[in-house]
Amino acid sequence: MVKINGENRGKYFGMRGLLFLGAIFLLAVFSGCSSTPKKPVEIFTDRNMAANQLNLANQTAARGRFSDALLILEEARRLALSTDDPALRIKTSTSRGSILFSLGRQAEAFREWENASTEADAAGQSVLAALARLYTIRARIVLLGTDPQGGKQTDDAAVEFKNQIGKEMLIVKADPLSAAAGYVTLGMAEKQLKHWTEAEDAVTAALKIHEKNLYLEDSAYDWFLIASIRSVSGKYDSALEALETAISFDRRAENGFGLASSWQAKGEVYQKAGRPEEAGSARRRAAEIFRAIGLPDNAAKLEAQP
Repeated sequence: MVKINGENRGKYFGMRGLLFLGAIFLLAVFSGCSSTPKKPVEIFTDRNMAANQLNLANQTAARGRFSDALLILEEARRLALSTDDPALRIKTSTSRGSILFSLGRQAEAFREWENASTEADAAGQSVLAALARLYTIRARIVLLGTDPQGGKQTDDAAVEFKNQIGKEMLIVKADPLSAAAGYVTLGMAEKQLKHWTEAEDAVTAALKIHEKNLYLEDSAYDWFLIASIRSVSGKYDSALEALETAISFDRRAENGFGLASSWQAKGEVYQKAGRPEEAGSARRRAAEIFRAIGLPDNAAKLEAQP
């Protein structure tokens, strides 16, 4: 390879000039041949590969294989960078943030989302910028839920997040799947504020979009979240019904991680409802599935419970 610096700079551009002239010559030779197929206006080979790898990474993450998903995403990111495609660069960065957060690498996740939103704003990709910010807000809400202190300060933060979600929803509302992500985030904020009806209504709005577009795994997660809202509000029977529906969607999608998670959640709801035998049975079912999909640590934690 000829280096593009110092004394080789002239040689490099000379060689590239020769290649260009050669291409012009060949074009002139063959342009008169009517049987020669026309060249494509634009080539999408690498970008299509990047999009496929990105989808595979997201599907792998949805199945709980976060480390594998991160490895798959590296190739999608490489192709996105090599083609300098703004949308793919932003999407791979946003997905990387989500996977890193799931792996507990929170600081890295927030940096990825910030980079994604900044690049999207600069590229005029307003919906992708808003989507990256929504993922940031969602993660902040998840962290709020783990705060042992809670209280007014936590509620004030949730109200502020809710206001921010409203602003982002104005941007993403024209794109159904991005709007669905916004509704899920809004539902989580309302749940944090103990607004049970508003929380379920918001997630149901996302569910309608996902069901209409046959996004089975996303529909399953919506029902899982609805079950969580019902459970914390003390509606155990309806929470179990929602989990059964989540399981039906995950069975159709063959999503083992989703199935195991819903069975684990059923165990928790049964326990809260004072039905210990059914709780134990549900936990064992979850452990079996976790072990079958190659997550023995998850299974062991469940099996260790009394």
